[in-house]
Amino acid sequence: MQIIVEKAVKSDVPDLDQKKYLVPADLTVGQFVHVVRKRIKLSAEKAIFVFVNNTLPSTAALMSAIYEENKDEDGFLYLTYSGEHTFGVNSQ
Repeated sequence: MQIIVEKAVKSDVPDLDQKKYLVPADLTVGQFVHVVRKRIKLSAEKAIFVFVNNTLPSTAALMSAIYEENKDEDGFLYLTYSGEHTFGVNSQ
């Protein structure tokens, strides 16, 4: 499955080094979030959220199911990621 991942406009998390991914059908959303987290080298106190059409999918959902339900007519699934400090912690 072909997926394009873009950072949310007002997000303070780092940019991904690549936006296009080929993802196996049996990967869960949670596993994909882990891949994104590693690629942007996100610190432990930061959370990351991945959205499909402005909706937060279940981390247990299979990427294949999300793809089939939400893929664009160009054949890509578009995801947006964003982050925020967990527990309201603000480290400046």
